[in-house]
Amino acid sequence: MMPPRGAAGSCRRRRLAPLNEDNGRFLLLAALIAAYLSAGATVFSALESPSEAAAQLRWNRTLHNFSRIFNISLPELRAFLRSYEAAMAAGIRVDALRPRWDFPGAFYFVGTVVSTIGFGMTTPATVAGKVFLIVYGLFGCAGTILFFNLFLERIISLLAFIMKACHERQLRRSGLLPPNFRRGPAMSGVGSLVGWKPSVYHVLLILGIFAITLSCCASAMYTAVEGWNYVDSLYYCFVTFSTIGFGDLVSSQNAAYQNQGLYRFGNFVFIFMGVCCIYSLFNVISIVIKQVLNWVLKKFECRCCPKCHKSSTRLSRRNAITPGARLRRHNISVDTDGQYDSDTEGRRLSGEMISMRELTASNKVSLAILQKQLSETANGYPRNVCINTRQNGFSAGVGALAIMNNRLAETSDSR
Repeated sequence: MMPPRGAAGSCRRRRLAPLNEDNGRFLLLAALIAAYLSAGATVFSALESPSEAAAQLRWNRTLHNFSRIFNISLPELRAFLRSYEAAMAAGIRVDALRPRWDFPGAFYFVGTVVSTIGFGMTTPATVAGKVFLIVYGLFGCAGTILFFNLFLERIISLLAFIMKACHERQLRRSGLLPPNFRRGPAMSGVGSLVGWKPSVYHVLLILGIFAITLSCCASAMYTAVEGWNYVDSLYYCFVTFSTIGFGDLVSSQNAAYQNQGLYRFGNFVFIFMGVCCIYSLFNVISIVIKQVLNWVLKKFECRCCPKCHKSSTRLSRRNAITPGARLRRHNISVDTDGQYDSDTEGRRLSGEMISMRELTASNKVSLAILQKQLSETANGYPRNVCINTRQNGFSAGVGALAIMNNRLAETSDSR
């Protein structure tokens, strides 16, 4: 006896109902992050722990030698060192430094606050300053994140425009476009440009090259002005541009520099552009990670349910597909090449399979909608596609992820 139509698909839906694709991707990512953190902790512990133990041993030896040579008791010496640590926390150094709370220093501080860099070399000491920082950072950080998202949207639009122009130039050279072709409504009739969108991997490559170039230029400046070695400068650029902000290396902290005004301006420009660029790069990388998670989920789909796999194998027929591979039905009305006027044209055998003609028509519906969505950003058309789905207003994502999904090619086919 043949199982009812859609048995395998309904079994899979019942099995995946408590854990849909979004929840599965979230749990898989959480597990990968936990493993990634554990692996990182293991590596850093193995690399840094011996150096820390050796430094502690050298410090204890130096402390005891100093106490013995100058005839100072260890408790008194430790009390003096605690006072020195408190002075360092307040921003006092042995060498002359620039004032921390003049207007340039305060401006540098608020920039690190709203960008979430948070070096920590300057902190408010008064109660009023700490309370004001809470309110100031609440709106400042939110506004800066919004700015980063808008920057991401515009940099992707710029890259899409440039890549579109390069794509059209290649088509002209190959003879697939007429020489007098111009962007506009007529482009919808050109088959080579229908549904074109910039590749997420090309955008990743361009942003990666730009970030590396920017970091190398900034590192050269810091090496020349601050006196750091080049590796430390690269380290500082990544820590700062990624808003990690450890604070072990901080630029523009000496009392005076040669061409001080020019250096401070260059420092601000490099930090500003670096943070925006690395933020955009991180979001593109997150899209690639999401694609990898989707691929892993598809590999594991239905493998834990032998009954579904057995049913789908038994129901396979020539020139037909199983219900598990059927496209989901939507309330969409799109013109196709023909209509089914009889049961023989839209043939179904015992309700367990559909004909290739029905599959082809469904593919045409999906392809027409997909091409319309793909050409929106590259062609400059507004998003006016209305599709009746059961998803809510956040189905397309929010924030930077939604921007990337709407503007890059490889993520649109999975939505």
